[in-house]
Amino acid sequence: MSPLQSWLTLAMRPIGAFIFGRAADRWGRRPTLMVNVFLYSIIEFASGFSPSLTVLIGLRALYGVAMGGEWGVGASLTMESIPPHARGLVSGLLQSGYPTGYFLASIVYGLLFPIIGWRGMFMVGVMPALLVLYIRRNVPESPSWNRAAAAKGDTLTILKSHWRLGIYAIVLMTAFNFFSHGTQDIYPTFLQVQHGLSPREVGLIAVIYNIGAICGGLLFGSLSERFGRRRIIIIAALLSLSVVPLWAFSASPVLLALGAFLMQFMVQGAWGVVPVHLNELSPDNARGTFPGFVYQLGNLLASVNATLQAAIAAHYGGNYGLALAVVAGTVAIIIAILSAIGAEAKGVAFGRARA
Repeated sequence: MSPLQSWLTLAMRPIGAFIFGRAADRWGRRPTLMVNVFLYSIIEFASGFSPSLTVLIGLRALYGVAMGGEWGVGASLTMESIPPHARGLVSGLLQSGYPTGYFLASIVYGLLFPIIGWRGMFMVGVMPALLVLYIRRNVPESPSWNRAAAAKGDTLTILKSHWRLGIYAIVLMTAFNFFSHGTQDIYPTFLQVQHGLSPREVGLIAVIYNIGAICGGLLFGSLSERFGRRRIIIIAALLSLSVVPLWAFSASPVLLALGAFLMQFMVQGAWGVVPVHLNELSPDNARGTFPGFVYQLGNLLASVNATLQAAIAAHYGGNYGLALAVVAGTVAIIIAILSAIGAEAKGVAFGRARA
């Protein structure tokens, strides 16, 4: 995928988060999520039939809109449908879907790309459409969403009245996305260019650090239920600082793999708290919109990361390790500070607006 296609898909995600989020607040989480998943699956499948680059770019833009709504709507439906004491664990489980998907996609790419090519890889993306059948048959509507209250409320007005919280959340999510992208985007380049590792070795290290990411998300998400959301985010972010030398400045592949495992354990450990933290901070009648919208805006603002790190590396004679360390260390401290000064809403009762 070209940089233009990637950026355009990313740029359209906040639009999708807002559109589908408002739909979820107005008409319910469950039907919106079903439409959302179906649309991005079909658009992904259609991308494989693109007759020209222009058509492909247009489809990727539409895909960005559809994909942008999924995280926020899915997270709100999940968090509102489980007991409050299970939110931390489920938050970590939910966020672990990202490294798990990355892991599975790597396997599918390695096995199928030589056979089916890039068009076939797009067509495989239709598989999530099967989730619509499962959601329709097995997933009930959120017990916190109320049709009568939704009909009376206006999501846009609610968001405007909470603009300070919105700005804080966008800044926090920008830092969080710098944290994840800053430790992932150019890491394969760092391993290949600066350490001369083969694609097979880089792929193996990627598998190892994605396992670390899954474990970290589950552990720290669970711990947030006992010790609080902000405290666990701060601990995970600050612990990542101790891993930076091993992760960015080691000389051997074994130590690099260990450093990558521990770094992603901490990074995705902090991320494992994000779904529940954003949903608990969110205004009740805008919970379908708020978490996904601030998350996707933060993701867009952090999209400069790869360019920034590449520029730092070039300025210091191709030292990618230094670029990785500077960005990861800086945003870890910023996340700790922002979390410390932010609000805590652990265990808040959803659906208060209904009462």
